[in-house]
Amino acid sequence: MNVSPRRPLAALALLALLTLFLAPSVGLEWISPRHWLEPAAASQAAAAAGTARAPRVLLGFMAGAVFAGSGLICQALFRNPLATEATLGIGAGAALGATLQLRLAAAAGGALLFGAAPAAMLGAAGALALVWGMTRAAGRRAGAGTLLLAGIAVGIFCSSVILLLQTTNDFYNSFRLLRWLMGGLSAVDYGAVARLAPAALLGLIPALALTREMNLLLTGEDLAAARGVHVARVKGWLIGVTAVWIGGAVAACGPIGFLGLLTPHIMRRLVGADHRRLLPATLLGGGILLTVCDALARRIIAPAEMPVGAITALLGGPFFGLLLICDRAPGDAASS
Repeated sequence: MNVSPRRPLAALALLALLTLFLAPSVGLEWISPRHWLEPAAASQAAAAAGTARAPRVLLGFMAGAVFAGSGLICQALFRNPLATEATLGIGAGAALGATLQLRLAAAAGGALLFGAAPAAMLGAAGALALVWGMTRAAGRRAGAGTLLLAGIAVGIFCSSVILLLQTTNDFYNSFRLLRWLMGGLSAVDYGAVARLAPAALLGLIPALALTREMNLLLTGEDLAAARGVHVARVKGWLIGVTAVWIGGAVAACGPIGFLGLLTPHIMRRLVGADHRRLLPATLLGGGILLTVCDALARRIIAPAEMPVGAITALLGGPFFGLLLICDRAPGDAASS
């Protein structure tokens, strides 16, 4: 008996609501969800969770959604199941852009006309364009291996420049940069949420509007063009969405890897390969996954806290190795 893809999507939406409801309870001390039903003035625990934990949960859910959605877009853009913002060096490019902004801001006493988010977006777009150009330059010889090698090369270069910048910092700023590069959610108010929300919404509208075109891109550029897709324009929009999403998320919580690899592959098993359902499912799944990983990061070594990027790397590393072992031809992920 076949299960309708709409049922897993509805279940994911309910699970996302449940995760957002329960996640503020997790911390150094457990706060029972029954406090949510009490007036905040009558419950100090509910007030503490609402003001200190809720922003972190919202930030984690949004960041997880855009990291996962960016990975899915990269896989459709390059027609490769291993293409993500991490494996293509896009996350490292965004981190380099944000690091340069932070370094320049420290040298200028904070007097810069632009913030970390625009700098990270420019870094992400530059890294993606560089990988794209290297892959195109390889011509017909380009395959999964060429794409991954180009991404690794760009990622290593960006990481090397970040390391060079880190060595020129003083001890305090160097430690702050290292902690940020490990990825983490440290929002204590709604300011970080407000800074990420415009980038998330700005990319969401064109991404949802281009789900049909992403389906056609997986069949090949020539066939997609024959079916009325303006390939260059669609790719430009998808690159823009990826840059905006990754730049905003990296600026907000650092480069958190492997969400764009894990989530799309899991969601294909649940809702199929149609991006009209796969993209919403991936966004919900990424938000749920990062929120749960952050809850684990707060509890594993309490009262200390693990960087959530370490948790996602522990999950994503073995998963990536398994995908490499079971690697198939580009585009086969669409038939999973």
